[in-house]
Amino acid sequence: MRLDPVSLEILGRKLAAITDEMYFLIQRASRSSYVKEAADFATAILDLDGNVFAYPPSATFNFLIDTNYASTVRAIVDPQPGDVIITNDPYLSDGMSTHLPDIHLLQPYFCDGRLIGYGWSFVHFADIGGAVPSSMSPALTDIFQEGFRIPPMRLVRKGELNEDMMALIRANSRTPDVAIGDLKAMLGALGTGAKRIEELGRRNGAQKILDAAQDLQDYTAAKARDVLRKIPDGAYEFWDYLDDDMVSRIPVRVRCRMVAKDGEIHLDLSGTDPQVKTAYNVPSMGKRMYWITFRLTSFLTTFDPTMPKNAGMYRWISVNNPKGSILHAEFPDAVNIRASAPYRLFDAITGALIKAAPKLMPATTGGTMVPFALAETAADGVSRKVEVIEPLRCGMGAFEGRDGVDARDNSLNNMRNHPLETVEAQSGVRVLAYDIRCDSGGPGKWRGGVGQMMTVEALHDGGVIVARGMERLRFPPWGVAGGRPGATLQAVLNRGTPGERVLGKIHELPLGRGDTLTILLPGGGGYGDPFDRDLAAVASDVARGFVSVEAAARDYGVVFRDGAIDEAATRARRATRNRPPAGATIDVGEDRVAWEAVFDDATMLEINRRLYARPKPQRVALRRRLFEAAVPGINEPGTRSIAELIGDPAAARARLHGAMSAILSDSAAG
Repeated sequence: MRLDPVSLEILGRKLAAITDEMYFLIQRASRSSYVKEAADFATAILDLDGNVFAYPPSATFNFLIDTNYASTVRAIVDPQPGDVIITNDPYLSDGMSTHLPDIHLLQPYFCDGRLIGYGWSFVHFADIGGAVPSSMSPALTDIFQEGFRIPPMRLVRKGELNEDMMALIRANSRTPDVAIGDLKAMLGALGTGAKRIEELGRRNGAQKILDAAQDLQDYTAAKARDVLRKIPDGAYEFWDYLDDDMVSRIPVRVRCRMVAKDGEIHLDLSGTDPQVKTAYNVPSMGKRMYWITFRLTSFLTTFDPTMPKNAGMYRWISVNNPKGSILHAEFPDAVNIRASAPYRLFDAITGALIKAAPKLMPATTGGTMVPFALAETAADGVSRKVEVIEPLRCGMGAFEGRDGVDARDNSLNNMRNHPLETVEAQSGVRVLAYDIRCDSGGPGKWRGGVGQMMTVEALHDGGVIVARGMERLRFPPWGVAGGRPGATLQAVLNRGTPGERVLGKIHELPLGRGDTLTILLPGGGGYGDPFDRDLAAVASDVARGFVSVEAAARDYGVVFRDGAIDEAATRARRATRNRPPAGATIDVGEDRVAWEAVFDDATMLEINRRLYARPKPQRVALRRRLFEAAVPGINEPGTRSIAELIGDPAAARARLHGAMSAILSDSAAG
């Protein structure tokens, strides 16, 4: 350690305070509600190698610390005071940005003429062009459809703003005034950071700040390894599924093999399914990065909330993420819904951790966040408005000894809800309902947290809803140790009317005046046998609307009569239960059980081995042919469950192995 502990503590807190000032400056000066209200943005200070060494304590995201900044930092030739680099392109920034709506800025920071680091900020822009309003849809099929691409380049050179670049950004956004306003807020924050770092350097010397940057990371790395040592040495495997890839109804598997050894963690993702044609691919560039490690971020910060937030958190984590999978996009793969596959990786790592140390981990969260937006054209027929109505949240999984958090899954991030007054004032909808979703939490001795629900009514003709992150429509969030899965996601157009229609994933949904859209979020998985749940807890759940009277009897064995628990009927009902197996069993739900009766782990690994041996352009079509041969109705529209589609698992397996021989044999590959 280069600095004494007292000096390091003081400097660390001063640096964090600078990043907090930068953070709140963006929030107060920005134009978009998604920044001002939901807080989808961040700031940091990086060392000369592009590693975060100071991060705002108030930020809604901690996991962004593990961003691939280094390549873009190294690409900055002859950095000068007053320069600012801009980029949003995942491929050209080597993964610093992970989809086009995320605009990143980097500013070199100097002290006494010496380069001592970089200020960084990012903001999720409301719209950056592309095929759909908000620049995000799961149905897009390459990066060129997704919006305006900006390679790493100077937006500001020695203090002089590149007005040509600003004009290009304005011309390529449906909400140009909002975009430019947010960009200027970011520039102001970085400029403030430069002044504060220079002031700190004058008081302490440039070398002391450089020393603090390394010492803070070393200190955090030591604390992180202590936390990771809680995971017993060994190898643990688990996997989970995206519902489909939007253009087919074939599930996509995300698989992780986690190896723990004395506080060092290796994540092997090589068993994950291939890239898809649509926008679910993750531009990780095959490296360790935040969409790969964010489950371990929450693990680290939960078990040691005192560690300084910097790149040292990830020093003991390594990744094998080979080219070809959905977790390793290749140009020009579409990537704008790049959070959905990592959410399944999040759950796969959770499952692996439960196998390693059951008492350390909760059941899985509801597993999705659904920001949905309304795009409207103004009365002049030209101007466009794109407003995120709400980033809807699910419930968190239950823990041994504790219910899951209701309607507030902060394991991915802590983005806030939009006030309903703001929603109704800035978009053409009326909010008819915004509430918790009854019966969505997984039943258990400790109940899974319930999800949110919202119903909005369109006030005008011509609006279009776009939504992202819609997952868990088919495979529910699983329960642990006898706990049951949470509810799946549902979206319903004109619910409760003769024109009611259950929706799947939304690309663009036109709304006419008076149409309603209801979105019901999943709850988290339950933990422990629900028939062991305390009667008073069930009564409280029913009284507060978290559990219905019907579900209390069905799932918890608690019978209500005239508003009170019927103790005799409850004793009789609970006496009929079948005890779940002892230990940390995982209840994944009947559809996943039915799916894996055909597509078990060994078979899927073999299918992927053969697919990866084929050229990339062939894989999507071959994979689709294979699954359609095994489950003939898999891609038919409708709401049939996977268990219904499969029918006879033995017959489906026979069809699968026949198709593997005909379609994917090694001889056919020639």
